[in-house]
Amino acid sequence: MASTTSLTLPSTKLEFQFLSPQRKNCSRRLSTTTTVSSPAPRPLPLTNKIHFLSNSSSASHSIPKLSGLQSNGFFARSSSSDYSVNNSQIDVENSSSSNDGASETQVQNSIWSWKGYSIRYQYAGNSGPALVLVHGFGANSDHWRKNIPVLAKSHRVYSIDLIGYGYSDKPNPREFGDKSFYTFDTWATQLNDFCVDVVKDEAFFICNSIGGVVGLQAAVIDPQICKGIMLLNISLRLLHIKKQPWFGRPFIRSFQSLLRNTALGKFFFKSVASSESVRSILCQCYHDTSQVTEELVQKILLPGLEPGAADVFLEFICYSGGPLPEELLPQVKCPVLIVWGDKDPWEPVELGRDFINFDCVEDFVTLPNVGHCPQDETPQLVNPLVESFVARHLIPAASVSTVI
Repeated sequence: MASTTSLTLPSTKLEFQFLSPQRKNCSRRLSTTTTVSSPAPRPLPLTNKIHFLSNSSSASHSIPKLSGLQSNGFFARSSSSDYSVNNSQIDVENSSSSNDGASETQVQNSIWSWKGYSIRYQYAGNSGPALVLVHGFGANSDHWRKNIPVLAKSHRVYSIDLIGYGYSDKPNPREFGDKSFYTFDTWATQLNDFCVDVVKDEAFFICNSIGGVVGLQAAVIDPQICKGIMLLNISLRLLHIKKQPWFGRPFIRSFQSLLRNTALGKFFFKSVASSESVRSILCQCYHDTSQVTEELVQKILLPGLEPGAADVFLEFICYSGGPLPEELLPQVKCPVLIVWGDKDPWEPVELGRDFINFDCVEDFVTLPNVGHCPQDETPQLVNPLVESFVARHLIPAASVSTVI
């Protein structure tokens, strides 16, 4: 169990006011502009490590232990990007911006060459601490389009397409023989190398879903790079082979082999890689289905139609080994903040709360009526949480006193 020692931070107070999401029927909608308006959180005296944020309108709620940042609220607009992909190169006209009465924040796209592969990433911001945003399974750096321009006003923000996803290269896993390529070791190494080669600095990792396992693995491999990790609905890896009954494991391995090595796998992928299927899946993982716009569907779908995407998809859904979050957390040396949408149908919040017992976990913040991807469904909650978490760990030691 983590220490109960409390930290008294500067008296700066930040306040949330939340919009109230309502469950709606999921239908086709076109939206190329996202507008977010919200003040930031007000800290309360420390009570315990599990906290709740309410989405109810006109309510003001608090987040213990997270403070140290002054804000007058923000207004963010993220416009759609037009991608033209040719031979793993990207020609992008992207004009994502934030506007709070100050100058616009431009979000740029670029290509990084890693081990001979082309890796797409986005970046914005010229000053402040570095943030690296890590997407989940089947997603890409566009899933952070509502966060990058807002956070870039006071941070250097990077969002990367993990190899095999988005507009990064998708090498065929069969090229590596019996050795698995699409593993958390591969992605964690990619993330650390990205910080060394591109960011050229230590960074905070902000991660969603399986991206959380990537961030934890990267922090374990090289503790000097990561200054802190924020986990948004981290994947519990409930399909991991260790979590299956012994008598079912042979059947699972046989089914994985069937998907990998027969036409059944390609048929399964083809049934998933359509606008209708992607929209249906997103409507399951978003509690507020009005956020499942046509823009979001296309940003998730289009990279999945690129050559090689089917092999990557099948390789990963058959990947039932590798590390579990509960195996990595005891090895992590940096501070960890866990944030969880409590309506996640895939990663139950009740199971996630057990992570509060690890020493590195500072807080567990629950977002009521939010699904699996809080950064996109409720950026008005997530962005200020990121800012507060980072600011807290940038406060000089002399300004922090211990309360006994």
